[in-house]
Amino acid sequence: MRELQLSGNKAGDSGVKHLSSLLEDPNCKLEKLNLQNCSIGEEGFRALASALRSNPSHMRELQLGGNIAGDSGVKHLSSLLEDPNCKLEKLHLYYCSIGEEGFRALASALRSNPSHMRELQLSGNKAGDSGVKHLSSVLEDPNCKLEKLHLDNCSIGEEGFRALASALRSNPSHMRELQLWGNKAGDSGVKHLSSLLEDPNCKLETLNLIYCSITDEGFRALASALRSNPSALRELYLNGNQLGPSAQQLLSKLEKHPNSKHLQIHGSNESILL
Repeated sequence: MRELQLSGNKAGDSGVKHLSSLLEDPNCKLEKLNLQNCSIGEEGFRALASALRSNPSHMRELQLGGNIAGDSGVKHLSSLLEDPNCKLEKLHLYYCSIGEEGFRALASALRSNPSHMRELQLSGNKAGDSGVKHLSSVLEDPNCKLEKLHLDNCSIGEEGFRALASALRSNPSHMRELQLWGNKAGDSGVKHLSSLLEDPNCKLETLNLIYCSITDEGFRALASALRSNPSALRELYLNGNQLGPSAQQLLSKLEKHPNSKHLQIHGSNESILL
């Protein structure tokens, strides 16, 4: 057995405890486990983390989104992530009721063992600016090779965007996909992000800024950055922001730029007011 998909069942903590007895068996070589939306709480996360610490070297993908982890559950999981024998590459924890303390624990664990994780999905949690600052301390580590980061609907404001952009400028060559829709970036937050995009070492291919309270001022900063370094980005999502005629014109010109022939801007021909 290499892959087990059990999402959408009523496992609960008791069910996960039974499954954990399998995971801790040294003969178990499971690589992918999907337990999304399985009504798992703190005790289930504790059992799962404990079992995987006993046998940490095979699991590569752990999908746990839609469960009630909370900060306590994530702290148990963090004890697995900091194990040098843990080779986890993909971790999905979206909508798991995680707050700042959970983000702090997660960041601390990943700083201890940063080189394996490639995809981190944390959308729908209460990160706030403080939580993102903790996570940024991982992103700026040169040993961090994260390629996909999802932080949609995480209550992130200007300070969070500043921290995120600063961290990625320190280590810009690995990130390929950044999902940030539904946060309160505003024009100031997007200006910080634009300083990352204009870095020639930035290899970001997909950037999602849907419903991020951006107006023409932010769009001008974004367009200016992309004119400076247009070759990497492939997908830019801007729907649901306050896109005025001048910004539309700028982005339209950017799409037609000879170095931007692969760039697709979604939402550049519409104005959807928040």
